[in-house]
Amino acid sequence: MGSLMDHKFTYVAALLAAVSLPTAAEARTQMRAVGSSTVYPFAKAVAERVARANPRLGTPIIESTGTGGGFKLFCQGVGERFPDVSDASRRMKASEAKQCASTGVTKVTEIQVGIDGIAFATARNTPMSGLTTREIYMALAKTPFGKPNRAKTWKDINAKYPAIPIRVYGPPPTSGTRDALGELIMTVGCESNPSMVALKKSDENKFKAICSAMREDGGFIEAGENDNLIVQKLEANAGTFGIFGYSYLEENVGRLKGLQINGVNPTYETISSFRYPGARPLYIYLKNAHAGAIPAVRAFAAEFTKESAFGPRGYLVKSGLIASPANVRARSQQLARTLQPLNFSILK
Repeated sequence: MGSLMDHKFTYVAALLAAVSLPTAAEARTQMRAVGSSTVYPFAKAVAERVARANPRLGTPIIESTGTGGGFKLFCQGVGERFPDVSDASRRMKASEAKQCASTGVTKVTEIQVGIDGIAFATARNTPMSGLTTREIYMALAKTPFGKPNRAKTWKDINAKYPAIPIRVYGPPPTSGTRDALGELIMTVGCESNPSMVALKKSDENKFKAICSAMREDGGFIEAGENDNLIVQKLEANAGTFGIFGYSYLEENVGRLKGLQINGVNPTYETISSFRYPGARPLYIYLKNAHAGAIPAVRAFAAEFTKESAFGPRGYLVKSGLIASPANVRARSQQLARTLQPLNFSILK
């Protein structure tokens, strides 16, 4: 008679075989999530709760790869070698869904797990308190309104600002925060110019290039996916600025200050109401074909959507997550139970 461990191994192997995962000798039982650096600290906290409540499942592995990098890995296929979950600080793109479908990842559940804001932060002694979306665009765009960016200091952008060199640490192209920066801040600032609005109608590709391409002359510095490193750089270098998720600002409020955007401070209230220009929803995506073989996938989704986790008084909110409205939370809880697949055709 085989041991209990033998029976458990056989059971897991059968589940893996049912979803075309590798043989029993290669079977993986530990959940793996990849994706957003913004969602990363929340996903880590959830993973630790799952591990404590279900020791036999092991601690889910959470990797910070950036949203785009996460979807690239997630959509490579079904099987032991590929992640079970992708964390995202923006919604999946139609192009990413197409890649998923081409490799057999056809059933994916999308769950909104909260809201975040793109914070612009600096050292507390930097003599600036706010910017507009137009000013941010003019400072960071490669070709603001179609012309080379000659601005060297913030005073070049607006005479009321000090002559501090423009030096902004921000996310790389693989980051969902970078995508949200382009959509919510840069493009909005670009559209303050009527000629750019007209260009959008006549040549959308040129419009996108002018409105979202970041300068490459040192004014904007790609700082990787580790937002804590940006925090350290800002604290050590007064006058520099950083772009990252609101939770990192809240966690370091004694060391840094957040800048107003269009006169609105980044706060829980302004982001939850979407009054803050940089507010955006956060998601997790589950690979349904893995949910049966890797039990921690369902446990992870269930834990993430508990009121005690992502509700207004939840432990994730205490760590900087902003709770979604009650109706959105209820929908997320339902999806965590049913794993209803996302309709890829609605994505843009």
